[in-house]
Amino acid sequence: MRDHLSILLSLCIASLLAQPACTLHSRHRLKLKQLVGFAWKNCGSPDDPAVMKTLSISPDPISVPGNLMASATGTTSVALISPVSVNVTLEKEVAGFWVKIPCLEEIGSCHYPNACDLLDQLIPPGQDCPEPLHTYGLPCHCPFKAGDYTLPQSEFYLPDIDLPFWLTNGDYRVQGILGANGKELGCLKVSLSIHST
Repeated sequence: MRDHLSILLSLCIASLLAQPACTLHSRHRLKLKQLVGFAWKNCGSPDDPAVMKTLSISPDPISVPGNLMASATGTTSVALISPVSVNVTLEKEVAGFWVKIPCLEEIGSCHYPNACDLLDQLIPPGQDCPEPLHTYGLPCHCPFKAGDYTLPQSEFYLPDIDLPFWLTNGDYRVQGILGANGKELGCLKVSLSIHST
């Protein structure tokens, strides 16, 4: 009942939080200080096999570095087997309009042909999955079995995160679409505000 939620959470965290932590070849860096107004929704079709049922993150605002509490439930009716693609669309609100941020050095509105490879980069195969996934027996590598998944209320620590200079303060929305064999598996949209220094 727990296995698939781990990939949904891993991919969500990878696309939303790990993206800005990637190393860029820029001298201009910002420090993420707060995430404010986190909200989410499913954005796929009603018959998508992978669906997030609940996702709760607190407090609001989330201080960085700092702790956050998260819980989630999700389901998939199909196994997720490599390769699983992820299409990320990142937009920022500018003067009342949503502006798409292009893919710059693998950050922004990017297509990742195999999210399983991304997970292997974040957590090398053979290593235990990080807490609290390990405690609850949630996997962090492909393949992921079909089923229902639950992450009970758990504490996560967010370390200092460097942002690229162009990821400035403001309101953002991120959409991630999972796909395999040319078919959409699921879609998740997240909105939040970034405060940096």
